[in-house]
Amino acid sequence: MPVINVKDDQDFKNQLSLAGPKPIIVDFTAVWCGPCKMIAPAFEAFSNQYLGAIFLKVDVDVCEETTANHGVTSMPTFMVFLNGNKMETMKGANKEGLEQMVKKFADNSASGSLVDGQSDLTTLVDKKQMESLNGCDDTPLDRFLEGNCNLVSDCDEQLIVSLPFNQPVKVHSILIKGVSDRSPKKVKVFINLPKTIDFDNAAGLEPTQLLEFDDTATKGEGQIIPLKYVKFQNVQNIQFFIEDNIGGGDVTELVKLTVFGTALSAMNMNEFKRVAGKAGDAH
Repeated sequence: MPVINVKDDQDFKNQLSLAGPKPIIVDFTAVWCGPCKMIAPAFEAFSNQYLGAIFLKVDVDVCEETTANHGVTSMPTFMVFLNGNKMETMKGANKEGLEQMVKKFADNSASGSLVDGQSDLTTLVDKKQMESLNGCDDTPLDRFLEGNCNLVSDCDEQLIVSLPFNQPVKVHSILIKGVSDRSPKKVKVFINLPKTIDFDNAAGLEPTQLLEFDDTATKGEGQIIPLKYVKFQNVQNIQFFIEDNIGGGDVTELVKLTVFGTALSAMNMNEFKRVAGKAGDAH
């Protein structure tokens, strides 16, 4: 996911609170710091590679209280926070050392994923461009993806959910959890369409893959169906046409819709040139 630029000291506190159980990797930086500029592309790339963590960038001249509270005296300094507690610190523009630290905490966070080796791609969804058709006004898509409400159809049982990503991804599997006989049954999956599909076209167009869910989707964490992985190697956007539900009724209701996969690398890390100097040197 994109690096979050912290606005001020209060925003830093807010970000720690919003992270929940996810680790936070913080880059304490300054606009005048040469080594900070050199390692910035690597930090950005790690944020798109290790989706189990949240990445923050703190300008030490803007967030002076935060900088002082955490004893930052040289830039760049990287810190890891977990459940609001500082876990580890690394000073200097050392790409290899930074990746080891990120991997240690992000991998531990991702190890609890329901799909081995895959991440929940919700953090990479472009929230400004995503769209839901025939969703009830009381259950908007943004609140649904955040886990704050169910997604309920309005006029009939059909739903279209369009999820564009802010970078290309590989999609491995789809999880759906529904409510009793309102749970989705047949779901057409489309990728890389130029715009959100409408219901007429969705009904007639051949999908990238057709998924069929059963009452397993109403139990526990829901039902996970693997995709034909070779067809989902470079996905810019993914759209779901929920055609009907297992009860055959007029209302479809989802508790959860999760896309599992991995982000394509935002850059070739082998091309990154570490700033001259010894690994771990502070500046």
